[in-house]
Amino acid sequence: MKSRSAGDRLFDIGVYVLLTIAMLIVLYPLYFVVIASVSDPMDVLAGKVIWKPSGFSLEAYRMVFKDSQVMTGYRNTIAYTLAGTALNIMLSIAAAYPLSRRNLKGKGLVMGMMVFTMFFSGGLIPTYITISNLGLLNTFAVMILPTAISVYNVMIMRTFFMNSIPYELEEAAYVDGATHFRTLYSVVLPLSKPILAVMVLFYAIAHWNSYFNAMIYLSDKERYPLQLVLRTILVQSQSSEEILADVQGTFNRMLMSETIKYALIIVASVPVLCLYPFLQKYFVQGVMIGSVKG
Repeated sequence: MKSRSAGDRLFDIGVYVLLTIAMLIVLYPLYFVVIASVSDPMDVLAGKVIWKPSGFSLEAYRMVFKDSQVMTGYRNTIAYTLAGTALNIMLSIAAAYPLSRRNLKGKGLVMGMMVFTMFFSGGLIPTYITISNLGLLNTFAVMILPTAISVYNVMIMRTFFMNSIPYELEEAAYVDGATHFRTLYSVVLPLSKPILAVMVLFYAIAHWNSYFNAMIYLSDKERYPLQLVLRTILVQSQSSEEILADVQGTFNRMLMSETIKYALIIVASVPVLCLYPFLQKYFVQGVMIGSVKG
């Protein structure tokens, strides 16, 4: 085996150093949010919390989980994410699989019409009027149906079905008498775990982080997702009255509100962070679909 030159080893060292610096730059904001959420609010405002917690306290988390508005938002977001992701995956498969078939007539026209919607839309006001006329305002469905399918994700899934599933397997299934639905269920989907994992991740994160539709279409606070509750606290710089009910004094309320913001960010981010390790082994293979042809 040919030994590596000094220049190659120096290059590797430089790459590792740069990647380490980039990793620290990316991770530090999250680390700061974690230590700030368990530190004394006065020390956080004074800028004393930089590398480690100061005055360790879990009071902010206790107040967050005690607040009914936050917990209601949490339950709503989980429901929107589970139902929305399930619908997204079913519709994406239903669209991508037929469009990946060689003998489907007019699939080029259908794909063109779908791609057209990626660049042109009716706009916010016509969309709002349409949703209002359909009776979807302030309902559970309004958080799911308007984003029921992503053309971009359909294109990724279609490319996977075309390039990664051997057509001979499907032909063999047809020869054995399998229908299209049977072939999809028994042959295609079992071989499509990488792309399905990536699609679940993409759709679930989109639903979990969604707040704009809720802000536009929901008026009942009992239906607010967690991100809209979080936005109200972070952007408007004020916590709910209930969450700070047992904190005495205006100044103490302001201090506690600062720590609660960081605690809310952690509470809202943990479920998504926990999802990544389970899908990581599929993620690289899924996102590289269509990048190499030969």
